[in-house]
Amino acid sequence: MSGRIRHVTRRVGVVMGYVLIYVLIWAGLASLIAAVGIRFYWGEISVGQMLLNLMSVETDGGGGAIVWIGILAVGVAPPLLTAGIASWQYVRRRKRRRDGDSGRTRRKQWMMRSVSTALVATVVVGGTTAFATAVGVGDYIKAANSEYELGNFHVEPTVASDQYKRNLVLIYLESGEATLADDQLFEKDAFVPLKEVTKAADGWQSVDGLQQYKGGGWTMAGLTSTQCGVPLKGKGTTSSSGTDDELDGDVDTYLGGSTCLGDVLGEHGYRSVFLGGANASFAGKDSFLSTHGYAEMKDLSDWRAAGEPLENFRSDWGLSDERLMAYAKDEIDELHAEAERTGQPFNLSMLTLDTHEPVHVFDYCNVDTQNEVTSVFACSMTQVAGFVDHMEEKGYLEDTAVVIMGDHLKHMSAGDAFHEQLDDNDNRTIFNRIWVPGADRNSTLRPGVDQLNMYPTILEAAGLTLTNHEAGLGVSVFTPEIPESSAQALGQDDYAELLNSNSPQFYGEAWAGEDTAR
Repeated sequence: MSGRIRHVTRRVGVVMGYVLIYVLIWAGLASLIAAVGIRFYWGEISVGQMLLNLMSVETDGGGGAIVWIGILAVGVAPPLLTAGIASWQYVRRRKRRRDGDSGRTRRKQWMMRSVSTALVATVVVGGTTAFATAVGVGDYIKAANSEYELGNFHVEPTVASDQYKRNLVLIYLESGEATLADDQLFEKDAFVPLKEVTKAADGWQSVDGLQQYKGGGWTMAGLTSTQCGVPLKGKGTTSSSGTDDELDGDVDTYLGGSTCLGDVLGEHGYRSVFLGGANASFAGKDSFLSTHGYAEMKDLSDWRAAGEPLENFRSDWGLSDERLMAYAKDEIDELHAEAERTGQPFNLSMLTLDTHEPVHVFDYCNVDTQNEVTSVFACSMTQVAGFVDHMEEKGYLEDTAVVIMGDHLKHMSAGDAFHEQLDDNDNRTIFNRIWVPGADRNSTLRPGVDQLNMYPTILEAAGLTLTNHEAGLGVSVFTPEIPESSAQALGQDDYAELLNSNSPQFYGEAWAGEDTAR
């Protein structure tokens, strides 16, 4: 009886051993394929970026084919490959038992097992290492051990006066990197059309050397940093029980405990409207906007409902910038007329998409460069410039502030263009232009700041006076003075560690909808 028990136990152990091996093979393959895909489509990303985008993907107007490729490559291919390996091994063992093991010496058996073990170890270790490097697991672990807590530096915006509040237009340029204006590096300056209508001689200003915040680099990070003044970190970075639910396109709130641009404007009578060509549900953009004071959002579904012909859409993202700006002209005409009638100011925010890679050339764009991406950027900027011209012709610039800026630097994944020009470039900055009616043309904006400082800057451009010019972690570029207690007064290394910190208390309260005011 004891012999039978030992035999059964041994068999169970063998089976469990095989199961463990194949689970490790599956995990290694899935990690390796995911790492390759991340590197090709997005370059090096962060754990937070991965979690926030994975939990709110959209196959329609939010990545399109890339989403399906990811599902097939990571979700389907590894199990099929693992099953194939298991089936091949099973057939080999059956054949060996049928033919007998007389032809296999102990040395040969040992060598085969050693080779198999080495291959499994290579797949597992190689896959997990590649994935950990692609998503910055090392930085994530370091951030979890940081002593910095963002809440100790976060400042709730205090509006001392709104006597001179004015309308606001906020335009985000997809991948709007100022480096692309260097005609020594590229075939031409892609920003010329927009530069022509935003000249300093006419009163437009710009932040010299506007930086992407450390840890940023995707659209939602660009929106939250410039509208809330904080780095974007997901629920997975917190330990609060209030942040345990997954973030997806159906969540009710998005950083509901933070006071952001739309919240402040709403408190002072603004009507906020957002226009975008893509699906607003992608990455929770609609949840963010609706949480923070935007009364109306128009996106891919609205343009389809309006009867836009198929050729005006790109299948992976959405409506062309040409058509988006056409709608924007109609929208601002209505908003401005209503503002004059009611006295209620407005905030019209927009996000372009033509310049999102992989590049897509719409019929309206004439490609006159060897690299299509350069022409697509120029075509997109021409459309935005046309909208600025429309505002000037209508006289809207007399009572409307305008902030135009890139949402992040251009991605440098393996599948994107311009590696030769940008990979080792130490002077990569974000394009921006600011118009404030009646502003002193000789004034200089504080240079070299990052995106977090744009939050108080936008509020002050809209005519709201902020106590100490502070909001979130930022200080308005309209002042050269930095309060001693501000995060902006920290040394470079300390500031970088603060932004990298997981700050579980702050983000736990922010995602739970609790007040994060210090």
